[in-house]
Amino acid sequence: MRLIPLLLVSATLAGCTVGPNFKRPAAPSATTYVPSSEQSPAVSGQPLAMPGEGPQHAWWQAFGSAELDQLVDRAMAHNQTLAASNATLSASREQVRAILGQQLPQVDASARIDQQQVNLAGFGFSSSALGVSGNPAFHLYSVGGGISYDLDLFGGLRRQVEQVAAQAEAQQRQTEAAHLTLAGQVVNQVLSIAAIRANIAVQQTILDDDLRNLDLTQKRQTAGEGTLVEVLNVQSQYTADRGLLPALDQQLAEARHLLATLVGVAPADLGPTDFDLASFRLPSEVPVTLPSALVHKRPDILQAEADLHASTAAIGVATARMYPDITLGATLTQGSPSVDNVLKNAFRGYDIFAGLAAPIFHGGTLKAERAAAIDRAKASDATYRQTVLSAFGQVADLLSALQTDARAVVLQNDAEVVAQRSLRLSRRSFEVGNSGILQVLDSERLYQRASADLVMARSRQYLNVARLYVATAGGWIADEQSHAVPTVNGHAASEADHAG
Repeated sequence: MRLIPLLLVSATLAGCTVGPNFKRPAAPSATTYVPSSEQSPAVSGQPLAMPGEGPQHAWWQAFGSAELDQLVDRAMAHNQTLAASNATLSASREQVRAILGQQLPQVDASARIDQQQVNLAGFGFSSSALGVSGNPAFHLYSVGGGISYDLDLFGGLRRQVEQVAAQAEAQQRQTEAAHLTLAGQVVNQVLSIAAIRANIAVQQTILDDDLRNLDLTQKRQTAGEGTLVEVLNVQSQYTADRGLLPALDQQLAEARHLLATLVGVAPADLGPTDFDLASFRLPSEVPVTLPSALVHKRPDILQAEADLHASTAAIGVATARMYPDITLGATLTQGSPSVDNVLKNAFRGYDIFAGLAAPIFHGGTLKAERAAAIDRAKASDATYRQTVLSAFGQVADLLSALQTDARAVVLQNDAEVVAQRSLRLSRRSFEVGNSGILQVLDSERLYQRASADLVMARSRQYLNVARLYVATAGGWIADEQSHAVPTVNGHAASEADHAG
């Protein structure tokens, strides 16, 4: 009965949770990523950015390649870095459940068998006076249990649950970002392989032209119309051009090996990678998430927001340590020197207790810990804002790239057409004896450079479109159960529902 007033007061105080409640940062007021002064009319062949909800989950399907889709699926299933991130996410969720369990009554059971010998002399008795021989020995059998409950008067446990739940959410966002990044890396490697193969094809065309020039100059020398110098010039050029192939072959091999690593297999098990840029479809429209929605969709921003939430909850944890804490409990023990009597009422003992712990003097430690938690929350807030700004800057860069890449492809295509025509006329002029072989070689070099630049411009256009998808896409979409957050009293554990 004496405990009843204490329980009533404790129940009243238990509704109080100290520390600031987390408030989600407001969405930015910006309605566009690129200022109007930087926008220019669309160029033919330029993918158009369509502001709205942004890319869908399987955004890589926009490139229209079944082989690419299969590689992304294989990477999602077998990438080991992703597997580690998934396991870490699972561990963080279990940690939330572990902290949630501390809010419930803690019940323990015990059983013990003792063999004891009483030291009579230690208590001032003599064994002979008591009529016994030596110190008596006996067995003691005991069973029992106990229950304890932390009233959490000022919400320290509740804030701790909120903190670890926010940390678990941050890990979830990091895992989503890992899935999104992996898909982008696979697409990037596939497009890079296609670009390298295109460069190899250009180089092989140049070598074929070199052989034609060599055959032509040799025939002219045999007919007495050419010189050995011309033959040697062409041979030198052919040898130099052929020396460029090993470096391209090495680039291709390294790109394949990296793709195998991303997919989660050994390079020998990757399979064919005969990708061509022409086999991919350049999307005519790229859905772009609006700035106000990007902060609620992009995984790295959401991770920074969850880190800010965890830091805010940590202030409440540190604040609660500065206030008293009450623990209620009870124990029940049955003990008997005989197994037959261990459960009888005559051998039962119990106690009911209430304990109060209040900090009095800790040398300023508790105040310093709270101040440090506030500073860390400020740092998390600055990190969040910087993450948003960096994301907006990245999207702005890629939106500008849609325009510049399209113009670059048009200009490089025109340059290749002109260079090809110049080479054709130079070769014809040489065949009829109106010019020397050096003019042909110069035209050939210009054509080679124009062809390589066109391949680079086209591949860069594909790569930047893929990067824009990644920059504005949401994270990994999993089943609802795997994303479930443990709850307390019907509310998400990560929410701050109490004010003190």
